Amino acid sequence: MAPAPASPADELLTVRDLLRYAVSRFAAARLTYGHGTETALDEAAFLILESLSLPIDDLGPWLEARLTRTEREKLVALIEARVTTRKPAPYLVGKAYIQGIGFRVDERVIVPRSYLGEILTTGALGPDGLGLIADPMAVETALDLCTGSGCLAILAAMAFPAAAVDAVDLSADALEVAKLNVADHEAEDHVRLVQGDLFAPLGNRRYDLIITNPPYVAAAEVAAFPPEYQREPEMAHLGGADGLDIVRRILAEAGEHLTADGGLLCEIGTGHEILEAEFPHLPFFWLDTAASESEVFWLSAEALAQRG
Repeated sequence: MAPAPASPADELLTVRDLLRYAVSRFAAARLTYGHGTETALDEAAFLILESLSLPIDDLGPWLEARLTRTEREKLVALIEARVTTRKPAPYLVGKAYIQGIGFRVDERVIVPRSYLGEILTTGALGPDGLGLIADPMAVETALDLCTGSGCLAILAAMAFPAAAVDAVDLSADALEVAKLNVADHEAEDHVRLVQGDLFAPLGNRRYDLIITNPPYVAAAEVAAFPPEYQREPEMAHLGGADGLDIVRRILAEAGEHLTADGGLLCEIGTGHEILEAEFPHLPFFWLDTAASESEVFWLSAEALAQRG
């Protein structure tokens, strides 16, 4: 009987060995990134560290760590799965992070990576930032539209401790994942999950803050997605011909669901010129983040009243 073919796990003994192997495999396979990482090295590091339950933000201390046979075989299998399935690494390990805060993910939800995460966790809206919200403790009600995994609703509950947060999504499957995340972060007393189409299930409720990261990718771009992005729910991306159909619906209705001093924070991708041309009477205030420019806007309730 011929001997079994050698496994890479036979020779790859340390984290450094597995990291080099993964980067080489990913580069050769011409993978696409963008689900929390931007390079083969970062993707490999995340996959390895998260699967070993190690801190994902510091690879250095672990590079020379020798791994058990079981750990090596697990990592080789994950690396091969990343190449053969083209699933983003967060789906393979069941976890994604926003600003260092972890959330469960699977293919029922888009991988969390919203620019709103940075805005919410850094206090950019508050008096020490842009001053758009004078007193975070005065926010008593908040709404997260298109909540997906629930990550932004949970971050909003952290940023505004006095707020009761409603989190709405059309997908019942996505809300099942959100339910797990709400439980993981012990936010059941602060976050209420609601299934429905945007404002439809909310009646006449009004909020001090509405946040939303709606689908905003143009149809032609969705049709041309690389395999990694095709793994995500299409409904979480598809925003119509120019990507802004759902944003327009939100703009049309948000004013009826804001308190007098409330505001809308919305991520829209790269369509700011389209919006400004289409709604010349709306004074969009564009917020930049470390990785984005003019892809998030703020409109106060007063400003939305000017919509014409």
